[in-house]
Amino acid sequence: MKLGGFDISASALTAQRLRMDVIASNIANAETTRASFENGKPVPYRRKMTVMEPIRADFRDVLNGKLATKGVRVTRIAEDPSPFKQVYNPAHPDADENGMVSMPNVDLIKEMVDLISATRSYEANVTALNASKALFMKSLEIGRQ
Repeated sequence: MKLGGFDISASALTAQRLRMDVIASNIANAETTRASFENGKPVPYRRKMTVMEPIRADFRDVLNGKLATKGVRVTRIAEDPSPFKQVYNPAHPDADENGMVSMPNVDLIKEMVDLISATRSYEANVTALNASKALFMKSLEIGRQ
């Protein structure tokens, strides 16, 4: 027995939870100037983003009039290609000869807005899951009478 509404909400909950984890990682590394090394030089942390896509129903499901999508999934975690921030701080151990330090391309305000969006999406899917569960329970009660 397939429970489409439950599957859709569950996939969205999983995707939003991963999105919140990635955002938390971005916030935690907002000041990390040595995430990796290239050619012996430190490279700052690069902001990461989740890339999601709908889980499409197969052709047979579409022909039978079932939902065209079966939820959402994270296809990959991509790095933000925007340039690193340059900050003047000659006392920093990673400063170049001009006193400039390459800082991560993480904008804390953007991350907080994304985190609020992910949290609200998560809460909305919990509400949808609970509504589906309540409808399912009501239909079982009707069958008992």
